[in-house]
Amino acid sequence: MRANVSAAMSTAAVRVLKEAGVEFTLHEYEVDADVGEGYGEAVAAAMGVEPERVFKTLLAEVDGTHVVAVVPVSERLSVKALARAAGGKKASMADPADAARLTGYSPGGISPFGQRRRLPTFVDENAERFDSIFVSGGRRGLQVEVAPVDLIRLTGARVAALS
Repeated sequence: MRANVSAAMSTAAVRVLKEAGVEFTLHEYEVDADVGEGYGEAVAAAMGVEPERVFKTLLAEVDGTHVVAVVPVSERLSVKALARAAGGKKASMADPADAARLTGYSPGGISPFGQRRRLPTFVDENAERFDSIFVSGGRRGLQVEVAPVDLIRLTGARVAALS
């Protein structure tokens, strides 16, 4: 864990990781918010890491039930694969207002850790290729570097091919 976590970096995600005693490193970055669909790749570039190691946290609905999908920013979530992984028939992306209400985070800064409601979580199998990956720390401009095994354990996630 990185020492001297400032108040500005103390999010619900960071608190959950600290309480769990998980090793993690915080990374701050600056990216123009107007990048659009290339935002995740811009985050990876700003931090100097491969886009395959930076994961986005998405909220979706599978047969009317909200779920969380964690996938590399270099890939697109396959809603069909997510539906299969969740044992459902149909999946779609959740409304951003629902995502904020259910997770407690603003879209673009949703972390898989410290969400307001614990939702079924699915992590793309590509996460297991790396010793550590990067996920949102709970706000734009903050990433958490964490071992995939800790992400999976703390969120109760199932690993599946999602992209």
